[in-house]
Amino acid sequence: MWCRSIASGAIDLNQPLPDDIWMWLTPPVKAPATPEQVELTFEAGVPVALNGQKMKLGELIPRLNMIAGRHGIGLIDVFEDGIMDLKSREIYEAPAAQVILKVKKDLEGACLTKDERQFKKIVDAKWAYLVYHGEWFHPLKKDLDAFIAESQKMVNGSTEVKLYKGNIIITKRDQPKTSLFYPEIRSIKAAGFDQRWCANAAKVRGLPFELLAKRNQKLGIED
Repeated sequence: MWCRSIASGAIDLNQPLPDDIWMWLTPPVKAPATPEQVELTFEAGVPVALNGQKMKLGELIPRLNMIAGRHGIGLIDVFEDGIMDLKSREIYEAPAAQVILKVKKDLEGACLTKDERQFKKIVDAKWAYLVYHGEWFHPLKKDLDAFIAESQKMVNGSTEVKLYKGNIIITKRDQPKTSLFYPEIRSIKAAGFDQRWCANAAKVRGLPFELLAKRNQKLGIED
């Protein structure tokens, strides 16, 4: 229900995709001309409600597949490096997954620190690599699970998106208690942040590079 594989290596480079191969997807050109609003609610990084209605993942994902799919969302057409390192063109449809992952990434942007977000990109890539290559029971995968579970404790909130002809457009975000977004401090319009502080901060941040330049000058190394 998360992602449906269609081609499995049997499709040519420029072979057109017929409309009848899709289970959930309506091709964007044939999708409705009227957009549809959807609200997703997350708790600890997991979607727990659709349009305000609490439901389990096993119910939420299939329902969202139908909603997002009819608006042209979910088409994946990629080159894939298989386990044997041989490339193939692969076709998938994953409407609910595309919506959920976009909203989740946006929530992580609000609720996780910069370092957590950067490190999680590495973790996500390695996790996907292990699972794709059939190493679900590798000890490292279990270790990565622990980091993901811990980091996701702060990923909460509700987000509204507009679905329209293959596009997922965020239209409304709430402000969960676990968010790190405080416009009253960060905004240039706010009195809580003095822009003059930036001068000294920039000076301190630049000191390591000033020292590197001094060393290179002694060694005759050109930048």
